[in-house]
Amino acid sequence: MDWQTTPEDSVPSTMVPGAELGTLGKPPVTGAWRPGDPPGARRFETLGEQFVRGGRIPSVRVAYETWGTLSPAADNAVLVFHAMTGDSHVAGPPGPGHRTAGWWGDVVGPGRAIDTDRWFVVAPNMLGGCQGTTGPSSPAPDGHEWGSRFPFVTIRDQVATQLRLADRLGIDRFAAVVGGSMGGMQALEAAVTCPERVARLAVLASTAQTTADQIAANSLQRAAIQMDPGYAGGDHHDAEPGEGPHRGLALARRMAMMTYRASDELNGRFARSWQSDVSPLGDDGRFSVESYLDFHGNKFTRRFDAASYVALTHAMDSHDVGAGRGGAAAALARVTARTLVVGVSSDRLFPVEDQHRIAAGVPDTLDGDRAAVITSEFGHDGFLIEHEAVGAHLRRLLD
Repeated sequence: MDWQTTPEDSVPSTMVPGAELGTLGKPPVTGAWRPGDPPGARRFETLGEQFVRGGRIPSVRVAYETWGTLSPAADNAVLVFHAMTGDSHVAGPPGPGHRTAGWWGDVVGPGRAIDTDRWFVVAPNMLGGCQGTTGPSSPAPDGHEWGSRFPFVTIRDQVATQLRLADRLGIDRFAAVVGGSMGGMQALEAAVTCPERVARLAVLASTAQTTADQIAANSLQRAAIQMDPGYAGGDHHDAEPGEGPHRGLALARRMAMMTYRASDELNGRFARSWQSDVSPLGDDGRFSVESYLDFHGNKFTRRFDAASYVALTHAMDSHDVGAGRGGAAAALARVTARTLVVGVSSDRLFPVEDQHRIAAGVPDTLDGDRAAVITSEFGHDGFLIEHEAVGAHLRRLLD
């Protein structure tokens, strides 16, 4: 069974055949991309020193991918920010260096909504992540992984890194900046930080300020990782396969998936079905939905790093476009980009009300003071699954 083909957050929930449950093998200590691994379609840029909220990083390296051709005037660039557990592989097949196919392959490409025959698309990995950009699993100056020494980074720090990359690429102004979920936080922050650099803006399934409810969910996921003895305070990268924090990371992913998906989808697809003919009512059997969450939690440990998960959830918690700017309303009023705001009807992580608040605060939006809403059973992950609806909205912005 090829568990690497498709990320679970970009497809509907499905039953997991019993024969697949034991096929993953011993989990690695980290699912991070590391120097020496096949680069795949990644490109790399070393940006040098950066000061962040938690201190100083002597040398930041950014991994990114591109599609299309930058025009001579450098006026056709589209910056795509990925979600927290995504990466720069927006489009393209799985293969050496890429454990899964592109997470938005039906949206980005020739003739797609973000048409790479017209646009030059840039997708960087975020600072603190684990797929090639500097993060806890990256080598520090002493040659050992940063681990627990990696400094606290914020959404603003991550955006500062991406804008430095744009400078290196010779892009002064983006024709569009697009992001969903945590990537939507970064897209919005970029448009507030440097309004003159963003002509169009698309924010999908995101928020202007992380709420107490969202912070609470993140804190529980971090606790699941930090309580795993294999985590070793974030200094787990030298452990042997099967000895790392895979239990805590898998549990964190299972908890997160309960916020990414909607109850109607889970109820409709699994109901009270059993995974096998062994009863879950005292006979050591399992409900199908339990096996689904467990299987995909274990899959996740093959493509992510526990310390990055901790760092990135902290970054999400830091998000507040109004901090130091007179509040969210004043910050949103700084956006000059033509803006598309999209929510998902069943999203219980970032409810539609969060997107309506963004739309009400940004001066120039496609749909006035209300966000466009995609009706979907897939919850928060709808922005990754509902390709046709998402593409139609992006065409409105780009065409």
